[in-house]
Amino acid sequence: MDHKEGAYKVRDLSLAPQGRLRIEWAESRMPVLMSLREKYAKLKPFAGYKITGCLHVTKETAVLIETLAACGAEVAWSGCNPLSTNDEVAAALAEAGIEIYAWHGMDTEEFYWCIERSIDKPPHTTLDDGADLIFTVHHKYPHLADHIIGGSEETTTGVHRLRAMAEDGKLLYPVYAVNDAETKWDFDNVYGTGQSTLDGILRASSVMLAGKNFVVAGYGHCGRGVAMRAKGMGANVIVTEVKPTAALKAILEGHRVMTMEEAAKIGDIFVTATGMRDIIRGEHFLSMKEGAIVSNTGHYDVELNLVELRELAVDARTIRDNNIEYTLENGRKIYVLADGRLVNLAAAEGHPSEVMDMSFANQFMAHLNLIQAHENGGDLSPRVIDLPEELDQEIARIKLETMGLEIDSLTEEQVAYATDYAAGT
Repeated sequence: MDHKEGAYKVRDLSLAPQGRLRIEWAESRMPVLMSLREKYAKLKPFAGYKITGCLHVTKETAVLIETLAACGAEVAWSGCNPLSTNDEVAAALAEAGIEIYAWHGMDTEEFYWCIERSIDKPPHTTLDDGADLIFTVHHKYPHLADHIIGGSEETTTGVHRLRAMAEDGKLLYPVYAVNDAETKWDFDNVYGTGQSTLDGILRASSVMLAGKNFVVAGYGHCGRGVAMRAKGMGANVIVTEVKPTAALKAILEGHRVMTMEEAAKIGDIFVTATGMRDIIRGEHFLSMKEGAIVSNTGHYDVELNLVELRELAVDARTIRDNNIEYTLENGRKIYVLADGRLVNLAAAEGHPSEVMDMSFANQFMAHLNLIQAHENGGDLSPRVIDLPEELDQEIARIKLETMGLEIDSLTEEQVAYATDYAAGT
């Protein structure tokens, strides 16, 4: 396929056939998004609009990208993490005519170069995972906000930061908090992160989990999913937390709770899932056992203080893909997976297609809502917007239908009873 010069930059276009096979596999596992494609491809609601995304370039993301394009959108894309791009998928998208700038292993300068190329032609809406695209617009190209109708944000960390921007009056256009939809955070974050994080750890280390002391830092939705799956694999789960209610939940769900100072001494495998920096620091590395494995599944790579680890190390070598062995002054060896990046995406393939099906259906509907509000004179004031509850339930209903499942519905009498404040006992 011909391309205009500069329309893409990927690792190797010859990888496209393998990438297309991956995308087709994901399509077979994403019936909700594919049903939206079938419905709206006929209507072309995004015709005349450019959607720019900054999100992990995986086979699942490719299904979202091609769904947006099939429904009329002009799409430009960059990866939201230097190590999460699947080069085969990126090549397949480029070959299909998608404007994409992404490859695995880019440095920080290249990362932001890709984002900036995706907005050379101003977008109408933005789609983020971690808000790097939104922050680039706000901090470096604020004039583009006059052209942007709105955006969406996929992950917890990004939503937290955008809410802070909105509260300070610094947000320049409305952004849907896709992460906060129940069909995202209670499925993608819990079941997706839980399975894919263990997948990444096992691909990078091949260790047995049964019998190991498995330390999970942070017991939010992502940490809970990781702990659940590690326990299911026979690990002894230890949770560290700063939030009392989260720590209580971990205790009542059968896990041990302690400080990282205590956990560092007895942990065999560590996973951070907090969204906060410096969760595992130099003093923690020094107290770890010989052979401890350390990883992160939070969005940014700052949860492990690798600067302090490197200062403490007398030697470092890559022992296998996505696995660096650090030898400390005390002679102990610590193994860091995926260089502290998202282990589920850098060392594995990210969340299973089935769970991303619902998350990306939410993304699609968020942008449809923005375009419809723009065309119908709706409220597009700068703020963080929650997706409507009825949309959550509709997406879940479609998902159940694709699984061949039916559920009950309330009778008219039951609906009336639910709101009858005079009913008494």
